Amino acid sequence: MGLDKAGVERHEVNGKLPVTREQKTSADHIYAIGDVVDGSSLSPPSELTELTPVAIQAGRLLVGQLYGGSSVHMDYQLVPTTVYTPLEYGCVGFSEAAAIAEFGEANVEVYHQYFKPLEWRITFPRHMDDSCYAKLVVHTADAGRVVGLHICGPHAGEMTQGFAVAMRCGATKADFDNTVGIHPTTVEILTTMGVTKRSGASAQIKTC
Repeated sequence: MGLDKAGVERHEVNGKLPVTREQKTSADHIYAIGDVVDGSSLSPPSELTELTPVAIQAGRLLVGQLYGGSSVHMDYQLVPTTVYTPLEYGCVGFSEAAAIAEFGEANVEVYHQYFKPLEWRITFPRHMDDSCYAKLVVHTADAGRVVGLHICGPHAGEMTQGFAVAMRCGATKADFDNTVGIHPTTVEILTTMGVTKRSGASAQIKTC
């Protein structure tokens, strides 16, 4: 496309375009959204720029900035996503490693729990109790705000979508703890997690 002639810089390895939070490239009058964006240029970096809903949202917000007087920018950090493997994996926000790099290990607490969905106790009675796993990454220095949620189990996508809204509203670990879980559901595990990685205690399932 001859972008170099317009003054648009590209990442020397992946060829993608570094952008500012306003989606501007190195050429002030040229913007970029979607797959072409170099996620490593974002602050904090993001690996989720190639998702279709991300590009749609970034484009919608960019139009608002350019033509609607809006100052709302794309938030690449709290993007929920799911991997539709036979046992679904869903996540939103920071990974454990990324949170530690961003906030410091002393300011991050990780809660985790293995679990077995009740529906499996009926349909797969001999299935292992530790097949599913949930994790909350908490920024303790910011009033215990939940900055990362990860879950591996049935319906992970449906669960992650709802919690993404809560996390965008600044939900804390106390908010999760004070929310009454719906029993019997898979998602209630996220309202009862009390084991931290730092404690060294077992995160294996506890039956009632």
